[in-house]
Amino acid sequence: MHVRVRLDGAEPRRWQIALLQRLAGTPGIRTVSVDAAVVPAGWPDTIELLFRLEALIHRLPRLGSERLPPTALDPWRRTDAKPDVVLDLCGDLPTGPATWQLAYDGRRGDDALLASLLAGAVPRLTLVAAGTIVAEGRLGTDRPGILLAGVDDALARTVTLIAAALGRRAAGRNEPPSVAPLPPSEPGRTLSGGELGTRAARMIAGAVIHRLYHLCYRAPHWRCGWRRLDGPDLIDLGRHPEAGWTDLPDDGHRFYADPFPLAFGGSTHVFVEEFPHATGKAIISAVRFGPDGPEGTPVPVLEEPHHLSYPFVFERDGEAWMVPESSASGTVDLYRATRYPGGWVKEATLLSGVVASDATLLEQGGRWWIFATLRDAVPEAPAGSGSYHDALCLWSAPDFRGPYTPHPANPVLIDPATARPAGRIVERGGRLIRPVQDCATGYGRALGLARIDRLDPEGFSQTLIGRIEPGPAWPGSRLHTVNTGGGIECIDGSARAPRIRLPGRV
Repeated sequence: MHVRVRLDGAEPRRWQIALLQRLAGTPGIRTVSVDAAVVPAGWPDTIELLFRLEALIHRLPRLGSERLPPTALDPWRRTDAKPDVVLDLCGDLPTGPATWQLAYDGRRGDDALLASLLAGAVPRLTLVAAGTIVAEGRLGTDRPGILLAGVDDALARTVTLIAAALGRRAAGRNEPPSVAPLPPSEPGRTLSGGELGTRAARMIAGAVIHRLYHLCYRAPHWRCGWRRLDGPDLIDLGRHPEAGWTDLPDDGHRFYADPFPLAFGGSTHVFVEEFPHATGKAIISAVRFGPDGPEGTPVPVLEEPHHLSYPFVFERDGEAWMVPESSASGTVDLYRATRYPGGWVKEATLLSGVVASDATLLEQGGRWWIFATLRDAVPEAPAGSGSYHDALCLWSAPDFRGPYTPHPANPVLIDPATARPAGRIVERGGRLIRPVQDCATGYGRALGLARIDRLDPEGFSQTLIGRIEPGPAWPGSRLHTVNTGGGIECIDGSARAPRIRLPGRV
């Protein structure tokens, strides 16, 4: 298959070069070329100035949004092959079955992406051919409120969606089209000179406030809540329990997050991410629970040279196993306990060469599945690009030890509100319920409950059936995960930890 990409020939962007490179390496795509169009007006200079200010103040790199010289397109300039698909990034070609057009919130052109982000929205990206949506997703960002970060995250995920859709087309896999109507195209919103000055002033003030906050408080600082489970759990309730939660105390110099309870060998332990603020690198710790709650404080049970979190623990074949998040190492690893709750030894690397968040295992239909959100690997960003929260990928294997095969529809979902795992998947009434993190307006803002409607080697779908937010029973601004085990139910969320504690204060 030959793909031709129509784009601005005078001011190509780095994300467009990344897209061309990705398509050229996609199986089934034989050749890739560019149609260097003349675009009357690109992004305004005020946007470029704002990007430079944000990059300076927030110490951000320029990734997908960076302007490149026209010579960057030279390797792709060719007209000797008739294209099978024309990908129109300018939005000025007539629509047709072989012409795919990009739209953000139903409007063509990347000006529409700016308009959506400036309005504080979560952009909806669609690929449209002859009026039919062939692929779509909602684009997340890890730094809400910073336009440069939002644009770069959205453009990275745009590359993900386009490459996956064209890869499916090249492999002859026809996805069922969406019938959702698109609104008419509208002009994108831009910044005026006055708006730019106002935004810059707010940005500088916000950076000062942010710095002062970090001087006074240790941030981020998470906390875990637990309760005895003697009735419906959070998933069945669909709300916080009337009795609320009991905090797992910390000393303020560290926080605990991602609690996973496990009953094994006649005792129940809760495994957590322990993050000492002094080191800035998390380890996995565990605390035994008795009839009256935790017996002491969590003690370290697993440490690696890289950051560890989300200790997904389970029992199988009479052994205790753990798959902690180790995205900083680019792997998903399986550990076995030799002296439970400690003595963890690495048994296998399940996935490698990936920046995967919160890997969650599920045994279903005679196969094991891994659910995780994935960042894109790019040379200029060692930790990957795009949001950590919005692209759900699946892998399956005949055994939990592997070998794992990626799902052909990866990413099976792009949506910051419903993609990232938030704990163990549970069965209710013959249906699987998947806790998910709602990160649409920020990391771990709320807990969603998604019913899995389809899970097989050819497809995946889910339906959001509930959403639980922080509130009087769980004060704070975040609700992150939920897990049960050994008669204990645990959640986690945000807290404040002053850097200087006053005498007599706990």
